[in-house]
Amino acid sequence: VNDPNGFQSLAWGVTLTTRPELEITRAGPHVNEYRLRDGAPSYAGVPVESVRLLSVDQQFARVTIHYQGEDRHKQIMTYLERQFGSLERVPGQMMRGLNQQYTWRGTDTEINVTYHANTERGFVFIDSRSLAPRFNDHITDSAE
Repeated sequence: VNDPNGFQSLAWGVTLTTRPELEITRAGPHVNEYRLRDGAPSYAGVPVESVRLLSVDQQFARVTIHYQGEDRHKQIMTYLERQFGSLERVPGQMMRGLNQQYTWRGTDTEINVTYHANTERGFVFIDSRSLAPRFNDHITDSAE
């Protein structure tokens, strides 16, 4: 429901190098990572540890969000369910336990949440379904 086709005002595939509100945090031959220049990072009005935007071959393809704390996890999950639909209780979707995983799949976007209850660390990955697989093309053979 409500596929965002990007993140905030950025559509999948746009060039991030020309965006004045972003600064590059890691540059590579194919993959670049950016963050917002101003303000404390937040997602859905919830303060988070970091928000990173990644491009592959100059095309915006992924957002990674890191957060800490069970309260923030609950707030982010409430937002995601309101925006993109309630979670289907399907096999493989873990709702409790030390490592919880949730997925929303739209036409253009896939959102994955992983939450580690023992450390209260959470990660949100918002991916372009067509562009994100290209990250795999640039993983070196020596990566383990």
